[in-house]
Amino acid sequence: MAWSTLPLLALVPCLFASARGAWTLNQPGTTGVGAMQIAVVSSDTVLIIDKIENNPLKDAEGKPAWASVYSLKSHTARPLKLMTNSFCAGGGWLSNGTMVNIGGNPVVESGGGKAENGLQGVRLYNPCAENENCEIYESPNRIRLTSARWYPSGARLSDGSLLIIGGAYGGGWTNFKELNNPTYEFYPPKNLNGYNGIQIPSQFLVDTLPHNLFPHVFALPNNQIFVAANNKTMMLDWQRNVETRLPDLPNGQRITYPMGGAGVMLPLRWDRNFAAEILMCGGSDVDDRVKETELSAKTTPGSSQCARMTLNDRGIKKVGIACYSSELVLIDGFISPIVRSHRILISRCLCGWQVEKLPNPWMMPEGVLLPTGQVLIINGAASGTAGYGNLKDQVGLSNADNPVLQPVLYNPDAPVGRRFSRDGLPTSNIPRMYHSVATLLPSGAIFIAGSNPNEDVTERTYGTEYRAEILYPDYMSKPRPVITRVPDNFQYNQLNKIIFSMPGDKSKHRRGLLDFLFKKVEVVLMDFGFATHGVHMDQRLVSLLTIPYGKRHIKVQGPPNPHVYPPGPAWLFVIVDGVPSEAMKVMVGDGNSPPVDLGAIENMLANTGNPVPVEALQHA
Repeated sequence: MAWSTLPLLALVPCLFASARGAWTLNQPGTTGVGAMQIAVVSSDTVLIIDKIENNPLKDAEGKPAWASVYSLKSHTARPLKLMTNSFCAGGGWLSNGTMVNIGGNPVVESGGGKAENGLQGVRLYNPCAENENCEIYESPNRIRLTSARWYPSGARLSDGSLLIIGGAYGGGWTNFKELNNPTYEFYPPKNLNGYNGIQIPSQFLVDTLPHNLFPHVFALPNNQIFVAANNKTMMLDWQRNVETRLPDLPNGQRITYPMGGAGVMLPLRWDRNFAAEILMCGGSDVDDRVKETELSAKTTPGSSQCARMTLNDRGIKKVGIACYSSELVLIDGFISPIVRSHRILISRCLCGWQVEKLPNPWMMPEGVLLPTGQVLIINGAASGTAGYGNLKDQVGLSNADNPVLQPVLYNPDAPVGRRFSRDGLPTSNIPRMYHSVATLLPSGAIFIAGSNPNEDVTERTYGTEYRAEILYPDYMSKPRPVITRVPDNFQYNQLNKIIFSMPGDKSKHRRGLLDFLFKKVEVVLMDFGFATHGVHMDQRLVSLLTIPYGKRHIKVQGPPNPHVYPPGPAWLFVIVDGVPSEAMKVMVGDGNSPPVDLGAIENMLANTGNPVPVEALQHA
């Protein structure tokens, strides 16, 4: 068995030649700080969080910032002041619309600035208008995690609180027993199953060592949590602390740091009874026993597998599915830096996963849900692993090489074998390696930024990247619906009235019942989530029952319950014949804060130390 290496950059555009006019890509500005973590906080702004390093954007004291608010209007960045080290933190949203940034790294100094210990960090951001200059709030003496978490993940629950799971007390290239934090907790803290405000053990996070950092987590319509780490999966009943193991990913596919792959919960649709379906793409199939010094940034291939499973009894127990063998052969019709393929076999295993093949090996891809229900797979490389400074044949300090510069569009409703396409998708000239991000915007475009497989700011190969890109899908050049009115709060299982128009309408009487006979009109709620390291926490699309109602009016039935869409912020799109409007922000539910248990908070504080010295708090 062998593979060869060839220059990918010159080959990809030729091998996937197509008409490129439909999608467009531009570089409108710079982010000021490394875009390691990202969240869309308003129709005009995105929040970007980095680790402390010598970034060009300075705070009011002239010290390097490590967070910014990027304006989608002016394409400029405003610095934010952080107290604690947010390096490799996770995040999510609460039911009241507050963004929570969780975990991080110990004390670090850079460029004259100092980040306090952020391993137990909880950083809160309440979105505001672009001109209001809101800041991130920290108070570690009262608001902190129960224990140190580096590379944790989060998921918003049906009561509007945040589940925080996994991570490590510290570490390097991967996780190991002495540093593993195989637990989960809640923010705000809860008193559940005998754990009063403190962390709850998880055997799954023990069994998934060593490659189990930044697990993929999704809140499911059955009020449980899907969790994927390493090559294993489970459902967590967080109310009863019960883990139900699901089939392993086929063929040893590993999808969590440092073997990062993309994880997406496909659209939840009313006409499919909101059945949950999970897609896992890329990553690596390197055995857990292989050491980092045995791997090459240039020639160790990423996985070219996507695995997909419906989370119901029939989907989980499906038999006779296609599985890959481990044989290495040449790919017909595609040349990659690592020329590799897998033979398709028919397996009688009760594994439940349907296996598909990416057009190239892919390490560190991320999957971005589009309002149309398609998944854009973007960023990353074809070889190596995530991280920096560990593998042999490093490029600069990067553990990965052969950047994938052209994204792929995945259509989950197309027939098997015809779901992946690069038709019309432009090729970037900016490698997006470790510590890069992508997110959908309310406009329907995709914001792309970051890349920094380095300890600090550098201009070496795969150096610190500040240029932002915006990718405009083909639907943005077509006549689009325009939403003119939505309710501020979208209520569960109730009819909510929406008014919209179409370009070219000469009379308000043109939109009505007859229009619905000839056009497909769909309304979706989307959570853009919180993205970092290719992991999209809380990303979600829910398609809702739509009923025509007079002139340019539609009535939309809200999600049936908070399990289908947890209470909190959402972006609403109206889609007509496959073309989405720009989104409007709504609050699903009443917009109240999640439940607060003062006893659980006090017990947490009594059983956890304050990681930030008192003198540092006094000067913050």
